[in-house]
Amino acid sequence: EKILYGHLDEPQTQEIVRGTSYLKLRPDRVAMQDATAQMAMLQFISSGLDRVAVPSTIHCDHLIEAQVGGDKDLKRAKEINKEVYDFLSSAGSKYGVGFWKPGSGIIHQIVLENYAFPGMLLIGTDSHTPNGGGLGGVCIGVGGADAVDVMANIPWELKCPKVIGVNLSGSPSGWTAPKDVILKVAGILTVKGGTGAILEYFGEGVDALSCTGMGTICNMGAEIGATTSLFPYNDSMERYLEATSRGDIAQLANKHRDLLKADVDSQYDQIIEIDLSTLEPHVNGPFTPDLATPISRLGAVAKENGWPLDIRVSLIGSCTNSSYEDMSRSASIAQQALEHGVRTRSAFTVTPGSEQIRATIERDGQAAVLRDVGGVVLANACGPCIGQWDRRDVKKGEKNTIVSSYNRNFTGRNDANPATHAFVASPEIVVALALTGRLDFNPLTDKITGATGEEFVLDPPYGDQLPALGFDPGEDTYQHPPESGSNRAVDVSPTSDRLQLLEPFPVWDGKDIENAIILIKIQGKCTTDHISAAGPWLKYRGHLDNISNNFCIGAMNIENGEANKVKNQVTGEWGAVPDTGRHYKANSIPWVVVGDENYGEGSSREHAALEPRHLGGRAIIVKSFARIHETNLKKQGMLPLTFAQPLDYDRIQPDDRLSLVGLTGLSPGQPIECLLRHSDGTTDSIQLKHSMNEGQIEWFKAGSALNRMAQRLGNK
Repeated sequence: EKILYGHLDEPQTQEIVRGTSYLKLRPDRVAMQDATAQMAMLQFISSGLDRVAVPSTIHCDHLIEAQVGGDKDLKRAKEINKEVYDFLSSAGSKYGVGFWKPGSGIIHQIVLENYAFPGMLLIGTDSHTPNGGGLGGVCIGVGGADAVDVMANIPWELKCPKVIGVNLSGSPSGWTAPKDVILKVAGILTVKGGTGAILEYFGEGVDALSCTGMGTICNMGAEIGATTSLFPYNDSMERYLEATSRGDIAQLANKHRDLLKADVDSQYDQIIEIDLSTLEPHVNGPFTPDLATPISRLGAVAKENGWPLDIRVSLIGSCTNSSYEDMSRSASIAQQALEHGVRTRSAFTVTPGSEQIRATIERDGQAAVLRDVGGVVLANACGPCIGQWDRRDVKKGEKNTIVSSYNRNFTGRNDANPATHAFVASPEIVVALALTGRLDFNPLTDKITGATGEEFVLDPPYGDQLPALGFDPGEDTYQHPPESGSNRAVDVSPTSDRLQLLEPFPVWDGKDIENAIILIKIQGKCTTDHISAAGPWLKYRGHLDNISNNFCIGAMNIENGEANKVKNQVTGEWGAVPDTGRHYKANSIPWVVVGDENYGEGSSREHAALEPRHLGGRAIIVKSFARIHETNLKKQGMLPLTFAQPLDYDRIQPDDRLSLVGLTGLSPGQPIECLLRHSDGTTDSIQLKHSMNEGQIEWFKAGSALNRMAQRLGNK
């Protein structure tokens, strides 16, 4: 709270009530990954401003598909995505945004290595931005429209978060890794238990963790819906700042340690107790990151549930677990196997988090060991973690198991195969499981048979937190913006299928929404991956019309139990969700989506909010929202509404006509009446809630937050 409130725009007049007030904040910096930066920069261009108001960077990490290996995959990505990379590079030069070229590494690793510092407030257009909390910063994932606000020098708005304290006692040993802390917390809080809250770690156990280990914990805090996660400044952070050539920042932080840790009498809304000395390694999954299972019980639980025991692919790295310490501990397990003539039984991939990590583990030998044991070193990019994986060893629909050190394992996320059972664990556990290729192998107790027939048990992993020889920066991949971009051009071809300049959304007509059709009533989990799939669709992230062809294609239709098959309520024909939405829009028929709990959990991708708006949608009505997605919907002029009585979800039928009345009186805290007209002629009335404040209601009336910005700028 000291950090957050220290960034208030007008602290003298700001109301501060946890879970209620909307804070107006002034972040120090903006970071954008390339898939979301396209839409963010297109929106910034449409604002008409000349230059960004705060330090901002673009990171090329999402568009590199894992296929055969690092160098070849990177070369291929540069060729395929040249138009997008050229656009982002030129837009960065014109508007004053730094540009990290493809191959630089994953945004969160780059931020940790270069930009994060204790006490900072950073927003990033990726849900795993909280990674920077490992270095004592309040780093929050947002949609692109929020980034545009900050780059345009407009105060950024955030609902005042509650604070969940996690008291760490003891010290981890053996196979227990920092990743196991957040795997355990996810099991306790579930995927929505952290919504609207910051997780603040404290206690004696904090000092037993490395800085990058704390980053891992904060990174995956996104999977419980937390606004962000944070650790207090300590000696581990000081050592990391020194190792990454920021000793001056460490000296300054040392002078103000009292401001960078919780006060003794701090009040938490909830406290979780975790003893690191007794914490067991966990493996979470499949299909959700909060299904936590201790390694000692994994085999039995897998058999009980019929999960495939044969591991087809094991994957380590990603923004969550690709530090020097992670790679060193993983290599220590691989080295033991090699000494007994054992190589991985499953396919095995390694993703360095940054060019600096890649170069350093190449110099120090970890990369060679991981290759020798059977690994393929991929490009410094997101790759399979976000579905950028040209996987060919299984057919779509084939039931199989993969294990990774990633952070997210929703259905079909990694390989677009809904039958893939994806599990997440620490990288050292993943390497151990890869050696036997079995999900029921417990590396803490079970034996492995060596090449000569002898049996051995793996020793616990070990590895230095930081390289003794210092980091090798590798290739220089950063492009600093020029002092002035006035003579720089940013071209977007009108015939491009990758990029499209934005047109303003229509303003509200001042009328109620009457006789709207339900495009789809969604059953069960609906993440942003279900709403706007990644993988092969990433190439259209800069083209709103093309990316809209994936709207809700992964969502389960309650009417028939199928994905991407809905009934056109006008023609009676069955078709794809986006095609049906386009038909309604072409015929000026308003439509809504009805959904379940925690709608929009997962990625920060604002395309999941832009697409329904573009296709003519007016409202999303659900039991509850994930934080970022609800904000993104508001930004695009959609009405994000929740049932006052969750059981009213069952009263809505897929073929109902729906009216939202009294919108002229829309005001904060006041419910909206929803009239339902059923196909049998009967009617119902239910109450819907919203969380919009006065400013957000203005976004709705203007048609979007960007429209409202243009109105304000036009009045000045």
